[in-house]
Amino acid sequence: MMHLRISVPADLSDAVLDLLADDPAISHLSHLPGASLQPTGDIVMADVAREAASDFVERLTALGLGERGTIHLEPVRSWVSKAGLQAERVTPGASADAVVWSDVTQRAYEDSELNWTYLWFMTLATLLAAIAIVVDSQVLVIGAMVLGPEFVPIAALGLAMVRRRRSLFRRAGTTLVTGFAVAIVMTTLLALVARAVGWVVAGDVTGPRPGTDFIYSPDKWSFIVALIAAAAGVLSLTSDKLGGLSGVFISVTTVPAAGNVALGLAFGAWGEVSGSLLQLALNISGMVLAGWLTLAVQELAWQGVRRRRRGQPSEG
Repeated sequence: MMHLRISVPADLSDAVLDLLADDPAISHLSHLPGASLQPTGDIVMADVAREAASDFVERLTALGLGERGTIHLEPVRSWVSKAGLQAERVTPGASADAVVWSDVTQRAYEDSELNWTYLWFMTLATLLAAIAIVVDSQVLVIGAMVLGPEFVPIAALGLAMVRRRRSLFRRAGTTLVTGFAVAIVMTTLLALVARAVGWVVAGDVTGPRPGTDFIYSPDKWSFIVALIAAAAGVLSLTSDKLGGLSGVFISVTTVPAAGNVALGLAFGAWGEVSGSLLQLALNISGMVLAGWLTLAVQELAWQGVRRRRRGQPSEG
């Protein structure tokens, strides 16, 4: 169940109420004339089945509310309503499968912003990965994977392609490239300091590392794992179920590869650098591809559900 709150100019109120009234996906509808001060007009509130939320947002935006008013959409985690239950029953699709595109897109824009917090998390994660490589610790590698904030910008690239958002693609691409570049540069500098004081020697980077050698040895499985993990991660972002997202962070070696690039640069281990860059490129390209395919399939599926909903009778 989603709660819809609309600040609407008075001249659009009738059109909004006509759109919402008597729709089987709406369980409750309220109209507060003159309650909105900016924009001057009314406030309309409604409870809507999650399966129909994106459809309503698109139709309300087509009325001009994106420009002249405000559309708020919030999840309702707990509710008791016979009418609400009936609305969910008669609305085609399943709540957990429904994609609320406005919510997904907004989160993609917000979490793809290039800011100091993102850069700090990327740098700290890459530093942790570099330490994990030096001490050959798989536990620290997993910690670095979880700490890295790069997944949402990667998923945002796929979303931008599906939804044709060039600004989102530029934003996410810039954040991704800048984040990795800053993290690698900072980690390289600190690795040079560690080398100068004798804390890390060349053997720590180029010697046998049975626990972490997968970081710079990409193969077909690296790409396959990236595809599977990204598909699961995108489903977690778009669905009402969030259980799979943490699994993505500990499946794909993007941050550890960046950490190994930095160590390779600091010690002139060019084989480590090239192998890790290839690992990084394979993982990112696989994740972007899987994200695009997953979102494209979801959009195609929900276009059919939306057509079914719009063609259904008013009574369930």
